[in-house]
Amino acid sequence: MAQKFEQLPEELQLATSAHVKYIQSLDTRKDEYGYWLTEHLRLNGLYWGLTALHLLGHPDALPRDETINFVLSCQHDSGGFGAAPGHDAHMLSTVSAVQILATVDALDELDARGKGRLQVGKFIANLQNPETGTFAGDEWGEEDTRFLYGAFNALSLLGLLHLIDVDKAVHHVAACANFDGGYGVSPGAESHAGQIFTCVAALTIAGRQDLIDKERLGRWLSERQVAGGGLNGRPEKKEDVCYSWWVLSSLEMIGKTHWIDRDRLAAFILRCQDPENGGISDRPGDMVDVWHTVFGIAGLSLLKYPGLEPVDEVYCMPKAVTARVLGR
Repeated sequence: MAQKFEQLPEELQLATSAHVKYIQSLDTRKDEYGYWLTEHLRLNGLYWGLTALHLLGHPDALPRDETINFVLSCQHDSGGFGAAPGHDAHMLSTVSAVQILATVDALDELDARGKGRLQVGKFIANLQNPETGTFAGDEWGEEDTRFLYGAFNALSLLGLLHLIDVDKAVHHVAACANFDGGYGVSPGAESHAGQIFTCVAALTIAGRQDLIDKERLGRWLSERQVAGGGLNGRPEKKEDVCYSWWVLSSLEMIGKTHWIDRDRLAAFILRCQDPENGGISDRPGDMVDVWHTVFGIAGLSLLKYPGLEPVDEVYCMPKAVTARVLGR
């Protein structure tokens, strides 16, 4: 496949240098209104940008010490992390914090300068619903399979999965399965590619892929490819670069990426990049953002685009990182 990528026209080559500069510029726009409007995504955004840089082969493009200091400044006494200093602790920002520290090989800083990794684990474990096994995002109680997957992701990286009732959580995921092979946000909810990723990844971490109807799920996922080569998240919706991750990673986990046209998907992702200023958008011609940038690059990594570091399809982190942390 690498040979095919090399034969693409120049405008469809990955603009690595431009993407690195774009990500590096994101924290220099503090005089822009949009910077402050997105403060509630600051820690998530750091994870997205850092992961993209590592996959691009530029792991040192962001200052390591400043990165660690910012992450720790977002931690609460409960062990959880807010999206930025002063923000309430939430599952999603806590997961991003753990992923960032794991990526820069700084999980030990949780014990050295933070509240301790065990306290982080307790914060996450306390969000599990003891009756259903699923997880809330924060103290206010919204439940979603995103939070369940986040708990599995972070706790496994911390080596603390034993703090939760894994079997009950797995039972909840199984209850979210639909007749079409997909999974919803909760039992009875419609299948959606993003929720499918969270459920399949959680089952993979738990070692329970035996519960997945891989043939039926593979069929539903492969039907997400539209005429332009991109993937959508559910039937009758437009294609979007972010589903290059949610759909493709799920197909990778069940061994069926060959059920879609991978070359056409790669071309679609590359058409969505800004080759001059960097960044990737949801669709060609739209405004770029760091969310679509990381998931576009992660999708290309799964497609084995030359020059990119391999991505872990379960964690959306560099495989070199998960291998080091998980001892694979």
